[in-house]
Amino acid sequence: MSQHSTLAQIEWPSPAKLNLFLYITGRLDNGYHELQTLFQFIDFGDTLKFSPNRSGTITISPEIPGVELESNLIWKAAQALRNEAKMQGIQNAASLGADISLNKILPMGGGLGGGSSNAATALVVLNTAWQLNFSLDKLAELGLKLGADVPVFVRGQAAFAEGVGEKLTPATPNEKWYLVIKPEENIATAEIFTHPDLTRNTPKQDLTTLLQQPYGNDCEKIVTLLYPEVAKQLSWLLQYAPSRLTGTGSCLFAEFDTQAEAEIVLEQLHTQTESNSVFGFIAKGVNISPLHKTLADYKQADHNSI
Repeated sequence: MSQHSTLAQIEWPSPAKLNLFLYITGRLDNGYHELQTLFQFIDFGDTLKFSPNRSGTITISPEIPGVELESNLIWKAAQALRNEAKMQGIQNAASLGADISLNKILPMGGGLGGGSSNAATALVVLNTAWQLNFSLDKLAELGLKLGADVPVFVRGQAAFAEGVGEKLTPATPNEKWYLVIKPEENIATAEIFTHPDLTRNTPKQDLTTLLQQPYGNDCEKIVTLLYPEVAKQLSWLLQYAPSRLTGTGSCLFAEFDTQAEAEIVLEQLHTQTESNSVFGFIAKGVNISPLHKTLADYKQADHNSI
């Protein structure tokens, strides 16, 4: 494991995602919803560092308040990967371990996919660190058992998702600049998806058609109804640019053609005394995940050192 000294020094990206649009097209007998959504990454997110070892244990620091280790998606991802290695009969799989540190800056409950992204980064990096050589298909399969959004982060390509979110088609939407803000509310996905007034019958359309129409989010009506602060912030953002909810969380985003335009509006947000507590940042939409760019750079550097 001579690579580890280098791998352990890297801050591995765990980027956020936006749902550029989200339409709910049906409800299955098991209660899950069928949807059509367009995922794009942004160049903003958490970072993780990995120190692989042969201890057979996974540690994560610092602890996330209110989240037990066994409930942490990073820990679950590492366990799933090691269990798969055992099932595949990989020698010494039981001794695979890692000390993982997480720099958490993405707000929880915001609809930015932070936990899913953390899990995907763990799968992708530990697959390399432990020299397992599992395919992205295998990693995405493991990730899907952890959460519906994990596979898109594992694959690292902006994507059009259908079904319950597991059917992914690579996509290349425009890479805009976004102002993302998070009102103080934390919103549970289940609360939105179980609401009786949620739109569940938006007609399915092909991606080409959807890309040519104004984007929307079927969850927005319910979220703004239940959470007045989200409604207020959305109304404010719409004065400046096309804006909407991402996922089912409370985060809102406005899209701009340039970084400068987004910065002007962020400055406006900060000058509002009532918005001092609002978490806001500017990010660029990217169709290739920063995680995969970092991985490619690492592999190239490792190859060059041979």
